[in-house]
Amino acid sequence: MYIIIVGGGKVGYYLAKTLLQDEHEVLIIEKDKRKGDIISTDLGAVILRGDGTDSIVMEEAGMARADLAIAVTGDDEDNLMICQMAKKKFAVKRAIARINNPKNERIFKLLGIDNVVSVTDLILAQIEREIPAHSLVHLLTLREAGVSFVEAKVPADSPVVGKPLRSLGVPDDCVIPLIIRQGSGIVPHGETELVVGDEVVAVTTIAKEDVLEKIFSGETQK
Repeated sequence: MYIIIVGGGKVGYYLAKTLLQDEHEVLIIEKDKRKGDIISTDLGAVILRGDGTDSIVMEEAGMARADLAIAVTGDDEDNLMICQMAKKKFAVKRAIARINNPKNERIFKLLGIDNVVSVTDLILAQIEREIPAHSLVHLLTLREAGVSFVEAKVPADSPVVGKPLRSLGVPDDCVIPLIIRQGSGIVPHGETELVVGDEVVAVTTIAKEDVLEKIFSGETQK
């Protein structure tokens, strides 16, 4: 696979290094000479000096034959422009943009960039997983449909431990399609009993995102 990465900062460097180890053909476009020299010294002839938003530079990089274009500069506007040009001018099928401001994700998607990576959201998700007091983790939110996927772990002091799902008072606007137990997935049914440490995945409305906390506290049975 031929992959063009625009942006030779730390993200671009380590991404390229990993992709090269996986035996992909990789080219980094970077306008900063110092960064380019470091990449060239460490990774070899995989660097093209130039402005990644310039169509002439893109053409020189062979964007038209690229399987994937990845824009990871520190500027959201540049990343948007790079991905739009890659898709519309050079017909690259897949383009991935790094976004630094999560608020820009909606704009990117409205402008046809389906694959975006928010560094801020990734860090926040990791923080949420590491903070025990915040037991509710947002896995995926489908805002347009008003639906949210959430996950929570069954605590040791929960009154629902050892009880079947059918007796927990799960509300009508909530579905529990998956339980992860000791690393294995379980598709539950009404008689499935919860045990301590179960990771329960629920699909519910955005307004009821705290549903698992209420179930685990026994509040829904009252």
